[in-house]
Amino acid sequence: MKFKMQDKQNQLIERISDKHLAVGVDIAQELHVARAVNFRGIIIGDPLTFENNEEGFTKLLQWINQLKILGGFHSTIVGMEPTGHYWINLSKWLCSRNRSSNC
Repeated sequence: MKFKMQDKQNQLIERISDKHLAVGVDIAQELHVARAVNFRGIIIGDPLTFENNEEGFTKLLQWINQLKILGGFHSTIVGMEPTGHYWINLSKWLCSRNRSSNC
């Protein structure tokens, strides 16, 4: 029996609980936009536009931490589309800040 990619995706989705803040980032060359939702897909807070540099990445992390405190979340899941190579700097920067992540 072959293991389907959809099965793996479903297993990952089932691990998300009400303690997770899910953040999706729309990647662009200069400005990225982040949106946060809870485990049911309900929008949390306002979207955040930030620059593709360390200042912008710090702004994103501060925004995430504020939403976690306000919503009582314990963990954050960040997802982004791999647009060209523009996502790599943000991904590596976030991974370097979170030693317990699955980067």
